[in-house]
Amino acid sequence: RRALHVLERLGAEPWARRARSELRATGGRAAEPAAATPVEELTPHELQVALLVAGGRTNREVGAALFLSAKTIEHHLSAIYRKLGLRSRTQLAAMLADETGEQSAAGLALPR
Repeated sequence: RRALHVLERLGAEPWARRARSELRATGGRAAEPAAATPVEELTPHELQVALLVAGGRTNREVGAALFLSAKTIEHHLSAIYRKLGLRSRTQLAAMLADETGEQSAAGLALPR
């Protein structure tokens, strides 16, 4: 079930269908996919940027970690804020912390 949840969060629907099928075949019950949360609407690249920013990195540091310019990071942040209805890094960090439960968003960020 944990693998199914991960596959659904990653958007790997063909693999998630297969996992649901296997769960049913072994007598397990697989819930149908839940509605997407706002964070799940982010592209993989936007999610990477969001996690790094929520972890306290500057645009320049995020850009260096992802081999992008600071201006590109600004563009991604604008899209992230718009999709999530946010206005600040603090709001972003709080939302990501809420989405991940007790874990902080910084704990999910890519290593430095």
